[in-house]
Amino acid sequence: MSISQIILLIGTMVIDFDLEHFAHKSKEILQAFIDDKTILRRKILEIPQKNELFSLCEHYDILDKVVLYADEEFRIRLHIFADGYFDRPHNHRWSYSSFILSGGYQHIIYTLIEEKESPGIQDLVPVIVRNEKAGDFYTLHSSQYHSVIAEPGTVTLVARGTSDKERFRLIDRVTKEAWWQYGASKESSEDKNKKRMTEAQFNAALTKLEKLGII
Repeated sequence: MSISQIILLIGTMVIDFDLEHFAHKSKEILQAFIDDKTILRRKILEIPQKNELFSLCEHYDILDKVVLYADEEFRIRLHIFADGYFDRPHNHRWSYSSFILSGGYQHIIYTLIEEKESPGIQDLVPVIVRNEKAGDFYTLHSSQYHSVIAEPGTVTLVARGTSDKERFRLIDRVTKEAWWQYGASKESSEDKNKKRMTEAQFNAALTKLEKLGII
């Protein structure tokens, strides 16, 4: 499948969100990238020349996000996990699908004891503990709380849908603190610049992808 065919396939995503449709179509789209490493490599190498994509790439101490495609409804990106990665229970502003390309992680999915606008750790109960491994695929709704503990060398290919809310909830299991975090439209320029990926950080991510055999 060519890049132009993948773009046409992305165009078949429906605007009125349906999770089953999103799961089916996003798997088809991500699989097209996975099946042909030359397409994946070419799209990654093009990013520094496309400011609309490079400006969306982000670097954190524990995770790199490399954006391969973005429009108003849909985004495809690589998540490159740092060794020792773990996160707090959280939900998302958007539903997403994920293909595990290398490594893996313990994936804990929670339910809320009762619906609350601002839940805390006392309101979360683990209901599923999965071990996601290379080759696995799943789709998670934006309302769902989950957390991840990743193995070294973990890389995932992610398709995220349209944001359906302006904020998401983070809950710390140790301190029992909980807070809201907002999307880029609510962030200050300083906060955006802190996480914006530099060319050197992009090249380091590229090197890691090559060493892991992703591209």
